[in-house]
Amino acid sequence: MTSATKPAAPMLKGRREHYDPKVVVSAFLLIAPTIIGLCVLNIYPFFDTIRRSLYKTQGLGPEVYVKLKNFADLFKDDMIGHATRNTLLYMVLTVPVGVMLSLIFASLLNSKIKGRDVYRAIYFLPMVVAPAAVAMVWRWIFNTENGILNIFLKLFGIQGPSWLSDPKTALLSCAIIGIWSSVGYDLVMILAGLQSISKSYYEAAQIDGASGIQTFWHITIPMVSPTLFFVVLMRAMSSLKQFDTIYLLIKTTNPAYKQGTVLMTLFYREAFEKFNKGYASAIVLFTFVIIAIFTAIQFAAEKKLVHYE
Repeated sequence: MTSATKPAAPMLKGRREHYDPKVVVSAFLLIAPTIIGLCVLNIYPFFDTIRRSLYKTQGLGPEVYVKLKNFADLFKDDMIGHATRNTLLYMVLTVPVGVMLSLIFASLLNSKIKGRDVYRAIYFLPMVVAPAAVAMVWRWIFNTENGILNIFLKLFGIQGPSWLSDPKTALLSCAIIGIWSSVGYDLVMILAGLQSISKSYYEAAQIDGASGIQTFWHITIPMVSPTLFFVVLMRAMSSLKQFDTIYLLIKTTNPAYKQGTVLMTLFYREAFEKFNKGYASAIVLFTFVIIAIFTAIQFAAEKKLVHYE
């Protein structure tokens, strides 16, 4: 004889869950380091930057409240115009080319080729090299007289330019380094997205007689578009904040300084060389607004360009 199954108790609307206080305290303790780090390293500095932008500071002297004067000076400064144009140009030069190369290499590495793991490590290697070391190596490569790039061009009878001191090529040279440095990281991200695509899509395309190019444009690109969106978003933000390579390669005495300086290098020189921290804070907030605008544009384009399963 079997006993009747007891019906489940109905869910009560508005019923509050009762949590064990020890569990709640343990949960807060676990996330406390992250929350503290976020507040100390991100949130507080951001609001302190806003405060500093309203003051004029010179060296170790006292702060003087100047309201919005730093922002007024910002739009009168010719170097801000040059730095903004160069920052946007650097983004245009690096993001499309870098992401496209990463997608091509990731597609090749996603196929069955010998030494695939070795190639992955080689492409990712620039990400673990210190920026100062990267700048030193590329300074030698771009050397006008003894650089291997100009020596290679001479073999074909081409006189190579002064890559880092010519106003026409200085920013382009830094963009080449930026692309070389970022391809490995973007490649790994895109490769992870490619490996998550079900093989059934490709099998169906093969049965329908689709060519390799058709399969790539109509299956691979749409299916990996969420990963591509993330990579483009992060790469655009990173390019707008570019600092180390350009700072190390293009000094203030460089003839191409105006054509090579970007907003972050200008910020550094104002803050840590001229000790004008109020004006430097205004530059940072100006850069933040530019990044926010481009991020908003990208999220608006996501709805039309990104396809989710």
